[in-house]
Amino acid sequence: MNFSKTLKELREEKEITQLHLAKKLGVTDAAVRGWENRGRQPSYEILCEISKIFDVTVGQLLGVEEI
Repeated sequence: MNFSKTLKELREEKEITQLHLAKKLGVTDAAVRGWENRGRQPSYEILCEISKIFDVTVGQLLGVEEI
């Protein structure tokens, strides 16, 4: 699984909107949409924050490790 799909699945499991996640991360909802729909990836710092929010490793977010 790739980052885009993993992020969307984790976000939907926790019932967090793109806007809510964006606010938690200090980015725009357009950035979150870009990560989920356009294959873009955030900075390493943001990846670390996302991993904390969803209680997974960065490797799991990137699809290197299984969730």
